[in-house]
Amino acid sequence: MSQAFQELLSRLGNGNRAALDEMMPVVYAEMRRLAEGYMRGERAGHTLQPTAVVHEAYLRLVGQQQVDWRNRAQVLGLAARMMRRVLLDHADRRNAAKRSDEQTAVTLSLAGAAAGPDLVDLIDLDRALEELSRMDERLVALIELRFFGGLTIEEAAAVLEISTATTEREWATARMWLRRRLSTERRG
Repeated sequence: MSQAFQELLSRLGNGNRAALDEMMPVVYAEMRRLAEGYMRGERAGHTLQPTAVVHEAYLRLVGQQQVDWRNRAQVLGLAARMMRRVLLDHADRRNAAKRSDEQTAVTLSLAGAAAGPDLVDLIDLDRALEELSRMDERLVALIELRFFGGLTIEEAAAVLEISTATTEREWATARMWLRRRLSTERRG
């Protein structure tokens, strides 16, 4: 996304809804790239394809009525939240349909241990994020931006409107908390 995208955001911010129509193909392509990278970490045999994730998240994104479209990172941050919801809804439906103990696992590469990515249950991840949100909403937002949205530290800092140094510290804290919480979930 380029300077042209920023101009579209500016036009949209000034009330020009036609700019949204021009902007969305660019956003859709970026979401597709993120979803493909994310879905590469899914377990074998996963039934949800990147196109389906992007399509559903895109529909949810364009359905937002009260959004202050500011910059690429903010748009991708919102898209990340939408993709998280789509994946969780899919996992819930799948688990409910099977009525079994089989869980939907994902590779948590950005929040995983330094030795390599951890395979975690998506529902456990959501529970952990819900628990963390009661303590620190910004850490949850940071995890969503980095893991589901694929944003860099710098982009996440821009969305959260905090310094890069603070974002790096909070990312380390979020990863540590999440690693501990998920390892407790696996044991218990």
